[in-house]
Amino acid sequence: MTTRARTGIALAIAATLLVVLGIVVSNWLNSHHNPFQAAPACNAAGDSYDLTPEQAGNAATIGAIGIQRGLPARAVTIALAAAMQESKLRNLDYGDADSVGLFQQRPSQGWGPAAKLQQPRYAAGKFYDVLVKVRAWQTRPLTVVAQAVQRSGYPDAYAQWEPTAKALSAALTGTQPAALSCNYPNPAHGQPATAAAALTADLAVRPHATGTALAVPVATSRGGWRVASWAVAKGQQYGVTEVHYAGKVWRHGDSSWQPEKVPSGSGVHIMLAKSVAAAVG
Repeated sequence: MTTRARTGIALAIAATLLVVLGIVVSNWLNSHHNPFQAAPACNAAGDSYDLTPEQAGNAATIGAIGIQRGLPARAVTIALAAAMQESKLRNLDYGDADSVGLFQQRPSQGWGPAAKLQQPRYAAGKFYDVLVKVRAWQTRPLTVVAQAVQRSGYPDAYAQWEPTAKALSAALTGTQPAALSCNYPNPAHGQPATAAAALTADLAVRPHATGTALAVPVATSRGGWRVASWAVAKGQQYGVTEVHYAGKVWRHGDSSWQPEKVPSGSGVHIMLAKSVAAAVG
């Protein structure tokens, strides 16, 4: 075999390997760096990014803590954008150096104990603690404010998440009614007591449980949509099958809220999947 022939074969093999490597890298990037495109999925106001049930639930917690503190939707938007960049809204137990949790906060930098930083409510609270101390955080560009809180090595990266964070924030804070919808083909068994306790902890409301249904009294339309969006976002976790409010209904297999034929009365009504024991009984 001539030197030219051997060189040709070597180049052909190298080209083949590059193609294979490109496919592998592309698949890895799609699975690791585009985690919003997944099923079952949630979207806010038709936003192009779909969220997994875990991501939607974590987003709801971040929104709830902002609401607890009386902060405007703008604060929730900034927090959501930061968490999207840092963890893709996943509660990670690892990260750069000693970073952990939704916001990749570092115990060594004074954020708190690692175990607590992996508790979404605690982590969100710590983020807001610092956010409200940033000068003119309400009006300065999101990426500038988020960077002032996070001190990231990639200060411009937060801006890419602003549209999605803004849509989610509007839904979770009740600013935009019926904006959040999720498709959960197979909701888990309902957990009325656990869901009621979580609602009280997150949004300071007092649900009334009857069997596998929760009735939540609300004082304002915006407050009602906060509860309704929370229930949809946490639907997979607590086995929510339907949410009724203000003449609209969301069902776990629907891609959007639908008009309700028969009004369910005042307040938010949350229906949960029956347990096996309840179904048999």
